[in-house]
Formats: sequence, C-alpha cells, structure tokens
Amino acid sequence: MKSIHLFFCLLLSASLLAQPIKQVSFHVVPLGVMGGIDESNLSAYMVAPVGTNQYICFDAGTIHAGIEKAIANKAFSIPASDVIRQYIKGYFISHAHMDHVAGMVITSPEDSSKTIYALQSCMKMLENNYFNGEAWANFGDEGKAPLIKKYHYKTLAAGEEAAVDNTPMLVKAFPLSHGNPYQSTAFLVHEKDAYILYLGDTGPDEIEKSNKLQLLWQEIAPLVKTGKLKGIFIEASFPDDQSDNKLFGHLTPKWLMQEMDVLSSFTGKEAMNGLNIIITHVKPPLTRVLQLQKELKLENKLGLKLIFPQQGKAFDL
Repeated sequence: MKSIHLFFCLLLSASLLAQPIKQVSFHVVPLGVMGGIDESNLSAYMVAPVGTNQYICFDAGTIHAGIEKAIANKAFSIPASDVIRQYIKGYFISHAHMDHVAGMVITSPEDSSKTIYALQSCMKMLENNYFNGEAWANFGDEGKAPLIKKYHYKTLAAGEEAAVDNTPMLVKAFPLSHGNPYQSTAFLVHEKDAYILYLGDTGPDEIEKSNKLQLLWQEIAPLVKTGKLKGIFIEASFPDDQSDNKLFGHLTPKWLMQEMDVLSSFTGKEAMNGLNIIITHVKPPLTRVLQLQKELKLENKLGLKLIFPQQGKAFDL
C-alpha cells in the first residue's frame, strides 16, 4: 500500500510540474479603485515591470491618499512624497473628467518633472480647463503663459506606438466611446513580450452606436491567444438593474460580459479561460458594489479570472 501511495504522489508531483507556470510581468498598486463619491478613492493605478520602480500611473483621480494607503499596506517603504516624485514616471490620462485627473492636479505643486500621455482631445481639455493659469497654475509645457513646464505633454496618435519616458515600456492608445460623441482612451502597454491593457470609462458598442471596442478586441486577440496579455483593466460602473438609458457611457456586468463574448469570438473561448480581468470604476455604495461583484461572478461563463482591486493593496500580473 505504501508503494502505491508513493507512486500516486510521484505521479501527482510530475503532473503539477508539467503544468505551465504563468510568469509574472507587472506589479500593480491601486491608488484609487472606485467611480465616486469618495474623493480619496478615485481611479488611479500604478503599474511597473516586476522588479523595478519605473511606474506609470493609469489615470490620476486619487494620488496622495492612495499612496498613503499603499504605504500602510507595506507596498512602499518610502514617504508618499518620494513615491510621487521618484517612482511615478508618467501619467496616462484616459479622459479629462475630474474623477480621473483630480489627484494629479492637486499634487502637481509637489511633483517632479514628468510626462503626461493622452490623446489630443484629452490633452486639450487638460490644457484649456485645468492647467490654464486660472483654474490652476499651468504646470504644462503648452498653453497659456506663464508656463511652469513641469509636465511635458506627449500627445499620442491613435494606434501608433510610442516610447514611455524613463521606463522600458511602450504604449499604444485607442479611442473609446464614453457617452457618444465624448471620448475616452484605452492604453495597451508592453515591456518586451508582456502586455497589459487599461480601458478608461467606456460604454458598450451596442449602446454607444460605435465599433471602438470591437476594433480594440480585434487588435488584442492575438495577444490573448498567445498568453502575452497579462490582464485587462475594464470598468463595470453599475449593477444590471441600471437602465440602459442611464448608463452615461459606462458598463454593467451584463454588458461587460457581452463585450468579453465579442473578444472571445476573435480568440476562441479556450484562450479566455483564466484571463485576468481587473474590474475598475465601480460606483458606491457598498451594497451596489457587492451586488455588481455577485452579478459578474454569476455571468462569468468564459472562466475569466475576475480581480476586484482594493485601494493600496498591491498585486502582480
């Protein structure tokens, strides 16, 4: 009996060793994960290649308060001001709504020089409505004088790859529809052969009368099939009881999963199994958050790995 038991133990060990181990490529520190009403917890995600402190920040709704939470959770061992100045190499702004830029604007006087990346329409809103010398001092290097020139504006051309300053990463931006005709952005970032996709606020193609998500899914499908895409950050703002005419350019669990079905039509269902899907921009209160999470789990027919990030708690992809 002992020899049989030993045989099965060895067989199990061999089976486990034969299974491919997914290599970790990116370190993520969520600084803000909600879609309102708490100004201390709004969309912002620091992401760096594993083993480095060369972070970019996807959106910037909450910065300082989120870093303080991260320090409390031992994600960082230096003061918050040093994280802002030394670790964050650039801001990737999906759109210029206040809940996606407020942290960057407020912390700008204490920040170091770095680059802001955005599509042209978003960059113009930052220049005209925030860093304009009236609503706030012009910390940019374009727009109304006087220019402080702390932030370099790097306007991205849709679909064209650009280098990310002071990091080994590259980025490609894609327009999204956020309450048509208003625009948001998806950022596809990679370091070597590892990719990560961040979507700003977006509505489903069917409601938006758009094909922007379909075009994005076609673009990333080969990366999903080859396992190079390590995760998709995508919003689900409201539970399914939110009526379609009150989505205001956002997704629900039903619509998110329908969009994942579209992606699977390009990848095949097998490739979607275990794909990391990081849920962003959920609207409070807690009861709504819990309802939305329950609905997502129930509607997850593709075997996606759903990740519900918590402010200040780091994870790897």
